[in-house]
Amino acid sequence: MNNQLVDPFGRRITYLRLSVTDRCDFRCTYCMSEDMVFAAREQILSLEELYNVADAFIGLGVKRIRITGGEPLVRKNVLSLLTRLGQRPELEDLAITTNGSQLTELAPQLQAAGVKRLNVSLDSLQRERFAAFTRRDKLEQVLAGIDTARAAGFSRIKLNTVVQKGRNDDEVLDLVEFAMARGLDISFIEEMPLGSITSHQREQTFCSSDEVRERIEQRHALVRSSKLTGGPSRYWQVVGSDSQIGFISPHSHNFCGDCNRVRVTAEGKLVLCLGHENALDLKSLMRAHPGDSERLRDALQQALQLKPERHHFETDAQVQVVRFMSMTGG
Repeated sequence: MNNQLVDPFGRRITYLRLSVTDRCDFRCTYCMSEDMVFAAREQILSLEELYNVADAFIGLGVKRIRITGGEPLVRKNVLSLLTRLGQRPELEDLAITTNGSQLTELAPQLQAAGVKRLNVSLDSLQRERFAAFTRRDKLEQVLAGIDTARAAGFSRIKLNTVVQKGRNDDEVLDLVEFAMARGLDISFIEEMPLGSITSHQREQTFCSSDEVRERIEQRHALVRSSKLTGGPSRYWQVVGSDSQIGFISPHSHNFCGDCNRVRVTAEGKLVLCLGHENALDLKSLMRAHPGDSERLRDALQQALQLKPERHHFETDAQVQVVRFMSMTGG
């Protein structure tokens, strides 16, 4: 086999989303239940195993790695992993998705470790509404973390907002202007049907990217951007501003045609597509054959031949994938 990852549809995989924990200090309603049962410690990949997974992917041509959770910054000693990855010259981009709760303490250390970009989840600027989304009253802590991160010198910081009709869609313009005032980018995300939830009915709260963009264009001129980050966002530039606005549209504008990414969960499952349950157990392979990097790379290449062409998310109440987003790694 050659040293790259190519699926049956000719798509080359250059982007890995690597989850380092299923735990989180928030309980966002679209991501996990309030009474989540987390994996036992021995079921979670060690930091060394996580590095070995990343190393195998880098050896097969992956150029971008995003560290995810749960909340990745609650993982003990995660900075040691980030520092090792930050020293890999083959990586063009090392990024993190975070809820922002730990940034006042860790942002400078993340930047020093080699993390280039941050994505910070922020679904509301209203304290009570933020607390309802996250089940935690920590908006001020997150906003302070964003300010600390801005001062730390990352190449780019982006906000991620899951838009829900009747719950936070009236804040779209406020969030855009919050981002613009601070030189940040922002992506608006259509909620994905992962995990069974009771806090809302997804078919009633669905808000399409087209609706969000039309609302923004009532106040701000947008032009299509050529920006590519290796992820599913499609970007628009705010005229007269450095800020770009992304739209992640798994329902209304399927982005599978140029998919270049796979995910590895904290338990070591290689998830080939966010919208499918099929996965390869990398943990069992690595623990049965410790240190056998060639066997791991071969397994990754073989697994890629099972990557589906696309997902088929629907907006009705049917849960198509039973795992929660927190278990998948974003």
